[in-house]
Amino acid sequence: MLDFARNDKEELAGASRFVLVCASMHIKTEQFTVRTTGKGTYEITDKIEALLRESKIENGIVTIFAQHTSCSLIVMENADPTARRDLEEFFDRLVPENADYFEHDSEGADDMPSHIRMVLTHSSETIPVAEGRMQLGTWQGIFLFEHRRASHRRKIVVTMMGE
Repeated sequence: MLDFARNDKEELAGASRFVLVCASMHIKTEQFTVRTTGKGTYEITDKIEALLRESKIENGIVTIFAQHTSCSLIVMENADPTARRDLEEFFDRLVPENADYFEHDSEGADDMPSHIRMVLTHSSETIPVAEGRMQLGTWQGIFLFEHRRASHRRKIVVTMMGE
């Protein structure tokens, strides 16, 4: 028979609870493509909400990841499109194309600026989920922020984790 000290029993009981919590956790990963027509913001909130509903996860997190280095993901104002246009104009001024100090221009004048813009924003976002819904604020939406002038097919990976 095993003889545990009091602290060992408490740690073992804690470990058992942890295993039970993990046993009820579900993880689901999905992918989808966003077709862009050039620079701008493309709302993907509805697509992610649909994937979350299909997953049947009630409480947890959802992580959205863009598999690219020249676009990004942002949580942004989704009611007034002028807020997004102002953001786009700000980034055009912050990281201009054709800067004489850029060496990397393999794919054109917007190549290096697109990489810098992605680094200044994010390639992923994580949103809490409660009662089966992402906990976004009233005027928040999730957007793919395209930094290239040409159209692209952007791959997005969504991982939903919870119970």
